[in-house]
Parts: sequence; structure tokens; C-alpha cells
Amino acid sequence: MLFIHLGEDVVVQSRDVVGIFDWQVMEEAEITSEFLHRHQKDRLVEDIGGDLTKSIVITTDMVYLSPLSSLTLKRRAYTISDSVEVTSNGESS
Repeated sequence: MLFIHLGEDVVVQSRDVVGIFDWQVMEEAEITSEFLHRHQKDRLVEDIGGDLTKSIVITTDMVYLSPLSSLTLKRRAYTISDSVEVTSNGESS
């Protein structure tokens, strides 16, 4: 299993990440507010960024507000995926 550190003590499995979005771009969109409000009502938002939120990370079961930039998180995700070598039969090694 491969993991991505989102900030503070929060780590998620890379295969569970659905999307990573820049907070500054997303926070002004009305649909983002609706999305976050709906998920907060269901207690599915974890704010690990506080006033320092720089990105939104959506996983298969949670939404995280991260203090790390979306660029940093995307680099970590790509670094992880690049480090997995696939053999000729399609298995990861």
C-alpha cells in the first residue's frame, strides 16, 4: 500500500484519492460551498489546515482541507505512482 501525507498527522492511501484541488481557486465557487456544507453535515470533512488551508483533497470516504499546497500533494502522488514498477504480467512490484 502507498500513502500520501496530507499534513499534520493525516495520511491517506493513494488509491483512495479521487481529486486534489487548489483552495484559492475552489473557495470562490458556489458549488464548492454547497459540496463542503453537505459533507460537513454528514461529518465527512476533516479540516487539518484551519486558517492555513491551501488545498482540498477528496477521497472515496472523506474530504480533507489540507495546509499543504495542491501542487505539493500532486507531486507526492505522482512520485508515489512513479515509484511503483509494473511487471509484464501487470502486477506491481
